[in-house]
Amino acid sequence: MTKCGYVTIIGKTNVGKSTFLNKFLEKKVTITANKSQTTRSNIYAIKTLKTTQIIFIDTPGIHKKSEKTINKVLRKKPAEVIHDVDVIIFMVSGTKFDAIDKESLNLANESQAKKILVINKIDLVKNKQDLFSFVENTFNKKDFYSIIPISAKNNDGIDLVQQELEKVLPNNEFFYPKEIEFQSNTFEISETIREKVIRLLGDELPYETAVVIELLKEKKDKYEIDANIYVSKQSQKSIVIGKNGDKIKSIGTAARIDLEKKLNKKVFLRLWCKVQKNWVNNPISLESFGIKS
Repeated sequence: MTKCGYVTIIGKTNVGKSTFLNKFLEKKVTITANKSQTTRSNIYAIKTLKTTQIIFIDTPGIHKKSEKTINKVLRKKPAEVIHDVDVIIFMVSGTKFDAIDKESLNLANESQAKKILVINKIDLVKNKQDLFSFVENTFNKKDFYSIIPISAKNNDGIDLVQQELEKVLPNNEFFYPKEIEFQSNTFEISETIREKVIRLLGDELPYETAVVIELLKEKKDKYEIDANIYVSKQSQKSIVIGKNGDKIKSIGTAARIDLEKKLNKKVFLRLWCKVQKNWVNNPISLESFGIKS
């Protein structure tokens, strides 16, 4: 008998959902960074085991309210998927639980799906006994199928989450062929480039960047990729390009190295930076950049 079903991860931004998903799948499918609000799309990823197929939907974290159109769009996304999944992983960071965590939990509780509480970043909890009192004082344990402490960063406890998912998912034939792992190359490539922008520019540049793949051509021995990095202001473009183009070259080099590992071929990558004024408040721009309302 095989099992198959949909799993979504709910939690506020920066609790480690993307890091967990990358470690769980044993490959990088979504970008990670030390700042919040990096994940923008409901990412579909699949892990097929011997008798179980787990289909992940990784939502953006619950965002603080903001008047920017992009934030309004992102705040809607977790609610779009919770009623169509079999299991919700509700993730928190250590023993921290604030108003946004509570909002995330309330959202999860609106669904009839079975729930697993995953307490991430336990490597940062000095006294592990605090985890027991945290759970007792914060949650109704009856709401959860299981409660699992993990450190996604250290790959600690990931196997326990997999075991619980194998138990709780419904009996089904596999929905997808075994060889399918992730959605389109275009999305993965654009996210890889965007991650390098975020990592290499750090605090110099707000998270108002988008990457659009203009050309993706696979040849026998290589990929040719052209991509535009979009920013909101001319001053941001100068930051991305850097003095004598050194920053955009560094971004391109780092992205190319990562992409060659992912795609198992040589990559010829060309990057440009363009200004799309105030795109974070423009629904048409958001749609064209793949951030759909």
